[in-house]
Amino acid sequence: MGGIFGVASKESCVFDLFFGIDYHSHLGTHRGGMAVYGENGFNRSIHNIENSPFRTKFEHDIDELKGNLGIGCISDNEPQPLLVQSHLGSFAITTVGKINNQQELVQKAFDNGHAHFLEMSGGSINATELVASLINEKASISEGIKYAQEMIDGSMTLMVMTKYGIFAARDKVGRTPLFIGKKDNAHCISFEDFAYANLGYKTCRELGPGEIVFVTPDNLKLLNPPGDQMKICAFLWVYYGYPNASYEGVNVEMMRYKCGELLAKRDTVTSDYVAGVPDSGIAHAVGYANASGVPFARPFIKYTPTWPRSFMPQNQTKRNQIAKMKLIPVDELIKDKKMVLIDDSIVRGTQLRETTEYLYENGAKEVHIRPACPPLLYGCKYLNFSRSDSELDLIARRVILKREGEEKANDPEILAEYADPNSEKYQGMLNDICKELNFTSLRYHRLDDMIESIGIDPDKLCTYCWSGKK
Repeated sequence: MGGIFGVASKESCVFDLFFGIDYHSHLGTHRGGMAVYGENGFNRSIHNIENSPFRTKFEHDIDELKGNLGIGCISDNEPQPLLVQSHLGSFAITTVGKINNQQELVQKAFDNGHAHFLEMSGGSINATELVASLINEKASISEGIKYAQEMIDGSMTLMVMTKYGIFAARDKVGRTPLFIGKKDNAHCISFEDFAYANLGYKTCRELGPGEIVFVTPDNLKLLNPPGDQMKICAFLWVYYGYPNASYEGVNVEMMRYKCGELLAKRDTVTSDYVAGVPDSGIAHAVGYANASGVPFARPFIKYTPTWPRSFMPQNQTKRNQIAKMKLIPVDELIKDKKMVLIDDSIVRGTQLRETTEYLYENGAKEVHIRPACPPLLYGCKYLNFSRSDSELDLIARRVILKREGEEKANDPEILAEYADPNSEKYQGMLNDICKELNFTSLRYHRLDDMIESIGIDPDKLCTYCWSGKK
């Protein structure tokens, strides 16, 4: 995913920028970056954060970076922010999003006389550099941002910092959020609204889809009004969002309580207690426990002081190993117990299968799995949260392939039947997944219940990964 943060202040922005970016560390695992503008012009620092937190890599930069304007990011992919010099002047740029038509846009740039793009390791092109080149095709930065968002197939939320202030733009259909905070003599721009609460900022506004503003320490100028179409990612509430965060007025933690409550209302299983897979499954489990009257417990505790996040390594085997090693069992809560175990989702199924086997090995009698969202049937085209190279990485699609064969497995009508929780195909898929992953039982959250858990207009939510509907 990734997260971005920016500050426009009459005083030094570096302290606020450092902590504001750090508060987005849950959204990315690869690189972090900061760029500032001050008396000495533009300055920048980028570090690899794969094996250590943002704070430890950047704490020495606080004394070296000087400026009253700053932007930065936590990134899952390319190094950024980038410093750019063009006919529009010098600027820094940072982005969060996904470009599906990158090759087409690069070729178009070459055809129009663009000389080259810098190649990253692995031969790929820095997506943020491509966005900058699109912006530079127009006569102004605001026109360029709007043009870039129109040209990109996928999603793109971004900030562009000049020596006069910061342009902030939310994705054209609002798939990702962007907030403006305000305090005396300063504004901030943030992907997550909780990230600036302890820095003294209060929410000024949440940008609408496609809205572009220009931010200075004193002012907030509207450059492009919000559009009518909204398709914010529903998975932000289910998994990615930090518990304190809110999107479109709906708090993440409260949504997860509601999600667990609706899971419990459709369940009839008997268990000794309900537990959540740390960390994102815990709030869903609390909601389930509150609604069902089944006690909440923690049969394993996540050891976090030194271990990185379980999905940080690029190698799947290492991710699985780290996920297992981070969980320390509480034998008294496992041996001879029947438990409902809630995770935010099942993607490949590998980690949850190993977690379940881990519980059996420690004496659990029954493990009933209740994912907090429906079966993932489609790879995300907009945020790539599943990190899947192929839709066949998804356990649900692998099972469907086995059941239907190659000819029918990708048929939209067939997949629609598997997305329908009232169909025989859906139930057959659940039974096969349950058997393959060695669960005692399996019941997914229904899409209609998940949408109700969020509580905003369903037409404003992107649920493509579950329904296949854009």
